[in-house]
Amino acid sequence: MKPTILVSGATGSTGNVAVQLLLEEGFPVRALVHKHDERSEKLKAQGAEIVLGDFLNFRSIQPAFDGVQRAYFCYPVFPGVVQATVHFAQAALDAKLEHVVNISQRTSREDAISESAIEHWLAEQVFDRSGVPVTHLRPTAFNEWLLYTRGKIGEGEYGVPFGPNGKFAPVSARDQGRVIATILADPASHIGKTYSLHGPVELTPPQIAEIVSQTLGKEVRYRQITPAEWIQVVFGGEFPFGVQHLNGIIQQHERGDMAGTNNNIENITGHKPESVAEFVERYRQAFA
Repeated sequence: MKPTILVSGATGSTGNVAVQLLLEEGFPVRALVHKHDERSEKLKAQGAEIVLGDFLNFRSIQPAFDGVQRAYFCYPVFPGVVQATVHFAQAALDAKLEHVVNISQRTSREDAISESAIEHWLAEQVFDRSGVPVTHLRPTAFNEWLLYTRGKIGEGEYGVPFGPNGKFAPVSARDQGRVIATILADPASHIGKTYSLHGPVELTPPQIAEIVSQTLGKEVRYRQITPAEWIQVVFGGEFPFGVQHLNGIIQQHERGDMAGTNNNIENITGHKPESVAEFVERYRQAFA
């Protein structure tokens, strides 16, 4: 029988894709979620086993590892990732897991300005010292940022906190999910490695706005907004931790920490990563 794989963040953008692909390949999948809702019910209908757990409560996640051989760890941009990693790594070690895939950040580094980015770097160190075989993924900014502000894009504005000159190659959650599923299905050659994940082309924010404009056939103008404005648009309220993170990665974006592109996604999955234009076309109705 194929090994059982635990996927945390299973209702999120990357975990959801990984669950579906692993199920299609015949792997037993246990989806670790925070609550039962329509998203978890959909995963259950597709064949995943649903378990509830809280990363910040060690006893609540321990049972999720019973009978599991491999796992995906995904923690959001929110306080507590180091503690959550300690809990996850210890539970994985106790269960003698063969492999863990950990999703981090492109800006994860010792000299990170963003508190979230440096905490994700610390989380990587926890995994590396835990004794659990691990692969780290460091994606740059997601194409899904476009969906977060689709209302404004529908009004003709691409508002982001990033300045006009820094570059990054936006990457889709779908491509990341493929990477995660591929590594979990056959981890041997990926153990101990760290992969940065990028889309196919480096772009400045004004260039992204131009691509969106051309793809939708309507004028979409780039405008730099404050982190607090972006948080308000996306979350509809205040989120100080998120504002600090954005303030940090704005500076890291300007100094080139988010730049670069490579062939990691294609080499691992056999699929070329999705471009900004392809992403916008796939979600055209969402921007209407």
